[in-house]
Amino acid sequence: MHRVATLVHAPQSTFELACAAEVFGIERRELPTRYSFGVCTENPGPVATRAGYDILVTDGLDALDRADTVIVPGWLPTDEPPSPAVVRALRRAHERGARVVSICSGAFALAHAGLLDGRSATTHWALADEFAARFPAVSLDPDVLYVDHGDVATSAGAGAAIDLCLHLVRADQGAEYAAHVSRNMVMPPHREGGQLQYAAPPHPSQVDGSLAPLVEWATGRLDEPLTVEDLAAHAGCSARTLARRFTEQLGTSPGRWLLAQRVIAARELLESSELPVDTVARRVGLSSATNLRRRFLYALGTTPGAYRRTFRAGPGYGVSPCSPPPVPRSSTRAR
Repeated sequence: MHRVATLVHAPQSTFELACAAEVFGIERRELPTRYSFGVCTENPGPVATRAGYDILVTDGLDALDRADTVIVPGWLPTDEPPSPAVVRALRRAHERGARVVSICSGAFALAHAGLLDGRSATTHWALADEFAARFPAVSLDPDVLYVDHGDVATSAGAGAAIDLCLHLVRADQGAEYAAHVSRNMVMPPHREGGQLQYAAPPHPSQVDGSLAPLVEWATGRLDEPLTVEDLAAHAGCSARTLARRFTEQLGTSPGRWLLAQRVIAARELLESSELPVDTVARRVGLSSATNLRRRFLYALGTTPGAYRRTFRAGPGYGVSPCSPPPVPRSSTRAR
């Protein structure tokens, strides 16, 4: 059982806390329970929230000493540094090997603890200037949804919190388990961390130009040698126009989106089947085992064979809870 401890602080954002609780703290009948979820605070008792009500938290900072993952779901006000006791607790958790995660303004707490020095990180775009000025030792990327270094991860605000939490479940338990959680939450398909936090508002002429039909068409044909030109032809526009629409609606390019879908499909096949790697590569449109290995190594920092050994098909949606997950690459947008 993977233990998740969420550190709250007044005035706590209820949405950021709810994102973590919904992903890690809900038992789902169709899934084996792999996480225990708890909430703690520096001074146990009522904790005020930004929604106008208090939450009663009974666990103190010692809960962080027992956690496998520590989540800081926001830290407000941002100009109030965490106390020395909180800083010590965060550092202690990280030093003993716990994964430390921030959501939105929670990156300020991690930065005060020195856990982001010399690393890339992100936070809500509206806080980017303040964060960059206060923590020059951190390489801030204000555009991406989340950044994951394996031991430390940061996300942007609001919906990006769910993206990061589902990404962590995918790294821990595999793509199939994460997909069940996502469907249960009625969430859209997985978004990679390198996608933009927000897109430009659509021009009135683009309102009827949703990419949803194209996305559905393409994901059903990943075994075919689709190209960006094929996508553009099916959408009835030029490749340049398609690239602009992808950036506006999905925050990524058509080529990067298509490659990400192929890698996701390969992960699911590796988890759920005994197909040879070369066959998996052809079924997801990556042509050869060599190409699949190269794409896998870049996207996940591991090989298809190592990934399959970790997530060997078997009871409980093909996940071996005793096997250590691969460490994912930092999910930052290519520049």
